[in-house]
Amino acid sequence: MGKAADLSEFHRGQIVMARRLGTSITETARLVGCSRSAVVSIHAKWINDGDTSSRRQGVGRPRVIKEKGRRRLSRLVKQNRRQTVGLS
Repeated sequence: MGKAADLSEFHRGQIVMARRLGTSITETARLVGCSRSAVVSIHAKWINDGDTSSRRQGVGRPRVIKEKGRRRLSRLVKQNRRQTVGLS
């Protein structure tokens, strides 16, 4: 089971402002549409660091074919679907 997507900066700002205005954790979570634990962790991060940005980076294996190569391959396949790749 994978991790959920990060909240946008807008939603993070909403959480911080709602908590600063005295809204409860449950009401804030309902307003933004996220879990209570997300509200607590984002607010705590803002209190401790003064920042709410996510540090999570893309994970996994780096792409083998770059964007330019992907476009070229796509163009070649559209020209002739049955052409084989010549190894050099």
